[in-house]
Amino acid sequence: MPTTPRSRSQARTTRPWILPGMDFADSRRKPNFTGKIAVAAALTVMCIIVLKQSPGFSGTNVFSRHEIGVTHVLVTGGAGYIGSHATLRLLKDNYRVTIVDNLSRGNMGAVRVLQRLFPQPGRLQFIYADLGDAKAVNKLFSENAFDAVMHFAAVAYVGESTMEPLRYYHNITSNTLTVLEAMAKHNVNTLIYSSTCATYGEPDTMPIVETTPQNPINPYGKAKKMAEDIILDFTKSKKSNMAVMILRYFNVIGSDPEGRLGEAPRPELREHGRISGACFDAALGIISGLKIRGNDYPTTDGTCIRDYIDVTDLVDAHVKALDKAQPGKVGIYNVGTGQGRSVKEFVEACKKATGASIKVDFLARRPGDYAEVYSDPSKIHRELNWTAQYTDLGQSLAQAWKWQKAHPKGYGSA
Repeated sequence: MPTTPRSRSQARTTRPWILPGMDFADSRRKPNFTGKIAVAAALTVMCIIVLKQSPGFSGTNVFSRHEIGVTHVLVTGGAGYIGSHATLRLLKDNYRVTIVDNLSRGNMGAVRVLQRLFPQPGRLQFIYADLGDAKAVNKLFSENAFDAVMHFAAVAYVGESTMEPLRYYHNITSNTLTVLEAMAKHNVNTLIYSSTCATYGEPDTMPIVETTPQNPINPYGKAKKMAEDIILDFTKSKKSNMAVMILRYFNVIGSDPEGRLGEAPRPELREHGRISGACFDAALGIISGLKIRGNDYPTTDGTCIRDYIDVTDLVDAHVKALDKAQPGKVGIYNVGTGQGRSVKEFVEACKKATGASIKVDFLARRPGDYAEVYSDPSKIHRELNWTAQYTDLGQSLAQAWKWQKAHPKGYGSA
């Protein structure tokens, strides 16, 4: 990719000075000196003309202009677990990427890994900003030429959402509205929205299809559904010609198969985090054991049943959705394996992957949880030609465990 010059050289001719004490012989050399200046000026002008005619020449930042053959994607929350993996995949596929993140849940260490992997000019930039700041978001869009947005940025813990519901409505629903307004204002017409199966709540029948009624039972799911409704309402307006893909995905596990990225949640959020993180913390001895919330659900073994989707498959679905997005069209897809696994099954697989003897304690149910959720992914297979490839639960956990062992302190350790 051509490098953009940061400034333009300009030559100026100056009138030679004759200082006191200069003799006549010195003054006679002035025409030759002036001639050299003229030659230098001519060469400088020629260089500027050549640079102007070169394909990569511009006085502006490469991220601030559209370029034929290059798709510039804004990845919100790109320093987070899923967002960083999505950024890695986009960069591997030769997209230009801007990450925006306020680092409240993300990791600058993940961004540094991506910067080391793709140091070439014009590939990746990171912008620290909060999507709750409308002025900052408008500035972000005004200073960059985005072709599409992958909107991952969100707080995403069911239990936490029941304790801090207003935070979730602000962070998810309100911030999505702010992003959508900026997209409309700056004519960015492609949105890939990261949603969740939590919008379905606890359906009467399994598996979940895209037409299953949405009746979320916790603030996290409700906030996501509200954001979906805002997006869908806007796409129906006459002012919109947006290409929108809404991906409702299930429980994410795993890590980059080459071990470059992993999951590193904030220590203070461990009690709200994914079960995989809790299992690994127990295996590493960071916590004394694993606490499972609820073993009296109406399931085969009394624990919740979930559909566990590998992060590599998940980001593949996002890229396929981006590739298939069409102006004026909306696609809504479940992203899962189509297979439900109980929490007890998950824990046994985690024990096997880590080789650790993990103590398990059963506690009361967590507020806002539901007994059984798994997907029917046939629509996304039919329309986007996507199917989960990393469906071996043990292998996904083993890959994630490999990264955790190498990074016991997250991105703060190697």
